[in-house]
Amino acid sequence: MSKISEFFGLNCKDKTNDFKSAMERQLCPYTGKICTKMRKSNPETKIGTCSVKYQTQDIIICPFRLLEHNQIFMDCLHVLTLHEPGNELYLIPEVQIPGGNVDYFLVSAKNKKVKDFIGIELQTMDTTGTVWPERQRFLDECGLEVDPSDLKSKKPFGMNWKMTLKTILIQMHHKSETFEHLNKHLVLIIQKPLYEHMRSEFNFGEINSVRLGDPVHIHSYDFTEHDKRLSLTLDTRISTDSEGIAKCLGLNAESKMELQELVRILEAKLTDANRLNVTFNA
Repeated sequence: MSKISEFFGLNCKDKTNDFKSAMERQLCPYTGKICTKMRKSNPETKIGTCSVKYQTQDIIICPFRLLEHNQIFMDCLHVLTLHEPGNELYLIPEVQIPGGNVDYFLVSAKNKKVKDFIGIELQTMDTTGTVWPERQRFLDECGLEVDPSDLKSKKPFGMNWKMTLKTILIQMHHKSETFEHLNKHLVLIIQKPLYEHMRSEFNFGEINSVRLGDPVHIHSYDFTEHDKRLSLTLDTRISTDSEGIAKCLGLNAESKMELQELVRILEAKLTDANRLNVTFNA
């Protein structure tokens, strides 16, 4: 059985898919752009592995895979508490604040003036080893030509559960203090297996409910097969504050950013290209 679950968004179990065209186009279906996962030895070759089979689970390894239908952003609208009908919604990537970049800001604006915003962080699994040989074996099974030397490789890949979680939770703590200071929300988007490891590896025993007033929200998504496609569905929501994250990690740090400074940065990015688009199928 192939250890590659999805190749450029196509379910690898469905052999009717046109994997040859996907390999040639190298297009990410979730961004509409060329895949950013590339071989270090050949940057022109995009890897295209959205998710992999690890033990009995399909594990997402590319954060762009979480962008399916923009559903994760729709599921955050309830914490955009000052948004009103008639306001425009913008999705602004990669905004620098103390503690590092925030993956996305979902902004409610009126006449290009910020009325409310939330930060959204995406975290998928970091792998150890290399997925490349498994990718090549899958393509070979599909009858596509690959380098024979890749098929001989015995290099495995694994999941770096604890380091992935520790890294993102430390970053969330640093950034959450800024959002808490501004009375705004920061949402972490993760897959269900990562959420389950988070609860077992760190001290999340006191964090079980979700409250709108909490500055830090965690949304966990299940990833299951329906109609020959792997799809995301919201599974669990919890919330806490920066102190709650600190208790889980035993950390203490301060990173604050004044509201007007952040609003100035966001308003400069309120462009048509950053409008949040939702596509409906007829």
